[in-house]
Amino acid sequence: MKTKLYTIDSKESGEVELNDSVFAIDPRKDILHRVVHWQLAKRRAGTHSTLERGEVSGTTKKPFKQKGTGNARQGSLKGPHQHGGGVAFGPKPRSYGYSLPKKIRALGLKMALSAKAAENNLVIVKDTKLKTAKTKDFVKTTEKFGWKTVLFIDGDKVEDNLLLASGNLVKWDAIPAMGANVYDILNHDTLVLTESAVKKLEERLA
Repeated sequence: MKTKLYTIDSKESGEVELNDSVFAIDPRKDILHRVVHWQLAKRRAGTHSTLERGEVSGTTKKPFKQKGTGNARQGSLKGPHQHGGGVAFGPKPRSYGYSLPKKIRALGLKMALSAKAAENNLVIVKDTKLKTAKTKDFVKTTEKFGWKTVLFIDGDKVEDNLLLASGNLVKWDAIPAMGANVYDILNHDTLVLTESAVKKLEERLA
């Protein structure tokens, strides 16, 4: 499939050929859901921790005698039913990550790219070289596009001026092609790829 090629200041600069096997496949919600769930599970810290009855500080002495007090019998003040006692079956530090087949991960990325192309929310630019690193100049340069939330994907490395200029803008993010992922693509309204990013992604996924 062919699509228009732009400069970063929204001027048309010809056309670019996109690989149909990467940018023109039918998205499936179940595949996208699996990949996003895997990504979010993998990033969880899992540092939650509670004290069980064996870890609670305090005496192990029987609080009062077994019979004759009129109270329910108790053997410890550390039980989960006691105020200040341990937590029964509480969470402990663990990893939430799990494995997902490489084919599913690659398919999910293709579908995310294809979804943006199908929605006309995919923009291909020659490069992201900016004259200055000022946010004000950057917004003025790209205002004709009418972007709201944008993810820029560059080649091997993101341009320094782009990183600095987009740093103050809410949900205007930039990553290298190696960091392209389903969650970030779907979490932004517009996806902007450079020519080098297109080449890198097609080499990776085609």
